[in-house]
Amino acid sequence: MTRILGIESSCDETAAAISVDGRTILCDVIASQAEEHKKFGGVVPEVASRRHCENILPTVKSALDRAGLTLSDIDAIAVTYAPGLIGALLVGTSFAKGLAAASGKPLVPVHHHAGHIASNYIAHKTLEPPFLCLVASGGHTMIVGVDDYTKYRVIGRTHDDAAGEAFDKCARVMGFPYPGGVYVDRAAAKGDPTMYRLPRPAVEGSEYDFSFSGLKTAVINLVHNAAQKGETLDNDSLAASFQATVAEILTSRTIAAAKAFGYDKVALAGGVAANTGVRTTLKAACDKAGFGFYVPPVSLCGDNGSMIACQGYYDFIAGKRAGADLNALATMPLDSAMQPPCGSAP
Repeated sequence: MTRILGIESSCDETAAAISVDGRTILCDVIASQAEEHKKFGGVVPEVASRRHCENILPTVKSALDRAGLTLSDIDAIAVTYAPGLIGALLVGTSFAKGLAAASGKPLVPVHHHAGHIASNYIAHKTLEPPFLCLVASGGHTMIVGVDDYTKYRVIGRTHDDAAGEAFDKCARVMGFPYPGGVYVDRAAAKGDPTMYRLPRPAVEGSEYDFSFSGLKTAVINLVHNAAQKGETLDNDSLAASFQATVAEILTSRTIAAAKAFGYDKVALAGGVAANTGVRTTLKAACDKAGFGFYVPPVSLCGDNGSMIACQGYYDFIAGKRAGADLNALATMPLDSAMQPPCGSAP
């Protein structure tokens, strides 16, 4: 039995969880900052970092207490070290390094995107690589071939805005509060997805890559032009049309990649995986193609400690370790996560 303490602080959620052998989660504690950042219309990095400093000790302590464990019962400490907001990441990595040094426990560096993929292992106990995973969130959108628990190949990625970023920015211009994705989803359920015809941008020469900047701009221009003309838009139908367009773009490229690269299992992960339209559209396409479809519950789609504790287990048994000189990195391709980070212990 291997117990891993996972720590996540890449954006505005301070989270800690404890996994047993990767698949079982004993507890998951999250200190959310969403309400505080709502008044700014988005995450303010310095505010996020300050709150992480305040929240990280009580969050980790609460996770241990809820699991009925002490630090001596933990086999390793896993922490998100990349990618994300650099100030937020530094809080988590610094705390984890101090905890590892004080306790003598191994320190395991975890890539944030690998953590999102691993959320499917928690939800689906029988899921094993190889499979294809669409990772879609506020900061990243990519199609990943998961060939082993610690081996990835990025088949497609966004060239500009991520899907979640497009959701938030379009939600703002439609008048919805932050975080906008959930409000777009609710409005879309009441609207007509065929009322507004929106562009489906493609990247020339990169059939599995994404571009959401043009779609975002089209929605913003539609709203602004209507306002200038004194016209009233059907906000619910605009939300439905936008959501259906994003879902179709994500689904078409993912299914095409699965067929081209020979995967018969498709998973969905990341914050956008909570979106009803994306989940249902991708599932329907997988059913039609005869692919197995996997998606975590909504509670595991956003940033959480469980996904880091889970992936931390697989990185731990694969021998991945870091030393006291582990550094946080704002950007890092998932492909690079297969190698030990710079400054790591052998």
